[in-house]
Amino acid sequence: MRIGVVGAGSWGTTLANLLAEKGFRIDLWVYEPEVYEDILQHRENSLYLSGVKLSENIDPHIELADVVQDKDVVLMVVPSHVFRGVAKSIVGCLSHETILVSASKGIENETLLTMSGILKEILPSSFHNRLAVLSGPSFAREVCRKIPTAVTVSAADLRVAQRLQKIFATPYFRVYTSTDVIGVELGGALKNVIAIAAGVSDGLGLGDNTRAALITRGLAEIRRLGLKLGADPMTFSGLAGLGDLVLTCTGDLSRNRTVGKKLGEGMKLESIVSEMRMVAEGIKTAKSVYNLAQREGVDMPIVEQVYLMLYKGLKPVEALHTLMSRELKYELYDI
Repeated sequence: MRIGVVGAGSWGTTLANLLAEKGFRIDLWVYEPEVYEDILQHRENSLYLSGVKLSENIDPHIELADVVQDKDVVLMVVPSHVFRGVAKSIVGCLSHETILVSASKGIENETLLTMSGILKEILPSSFHNRLAVLSGPSFAREVCRKIPTAVTVSAADLRVAQRLQKIFATPYFRVYTSTDVIGVELGGALKNVIAIAAGVSDGLGLGDNTRAALITRGLAEIRRLGLKLGADPMTFSGLAGLGDLVLTCTGDLSRNRTVGKKLGEGMKLESIVSEMRMVAEGIKTAKSVYNLAQREGVDMPIVEQVYLMLYKGLKPVEALHTLMSRELKYELYDI
């Protein structure tokens, strides 16, 4: 089995190491020269995953073609805003039998496409049945520590998902299958936006009641948009939906919750971003989801308030007031 991993951030490095420890030889594309040297010389990615010793089965590369050429599986783990550019650059290097897996969580700002949607635009139709996504509640550092974790791998062709299930599964990393690609992707992307809202709540010093309400009503918004876009509603009760949402809204390792928390404490977004080494996908995704909801005519009040806080300077206390003073409704009227 020849596997290439494109992206050496914390999650890409973690997945590469998981596969390498299973005995696969992994070619890993590294963008930063210093990270390449660090992995090569010290078997560590101290920039994104400090303190984790990496398997000798990982071969880092600067040249992207060396990672994706003649591979059975290529795993894409790059930030959503560079996903299209990186995907375009590998098209000519892929084998006709390659399975392409996205582990990136986001929605493109310009086109409002998920990552699989971008791949379908770029790749010939012969690849479309071999596209898959991997998502679920999975902090990279906990996976590195072999803390029991469960995720979902989804592909339109169940046989592809089942093949990937066996490749990724370990005694501490349990993998379930799905054929609802759009639902799994939407759950993974939208939970980051709701996590920013949960972080704002924490930053304002509000309680567990508020966070629980945001998670529950945030899930209703995710499900509402998912239904409009053809997703299976059951997906949002699973790992890629509720599971990932709860983790990202409550976990201290959540970058998106951290962004929200600092916003709630009064920091400006520019200052927050300047302090961060890794990408908080929810910042860009909030804009995409807001525009997607507007286009589809889907009511997403929490998403709207997060968008206004991030892009229009709305104060968190004003966003809270708007959400709490909305017209009273029957809870399950539209879900």
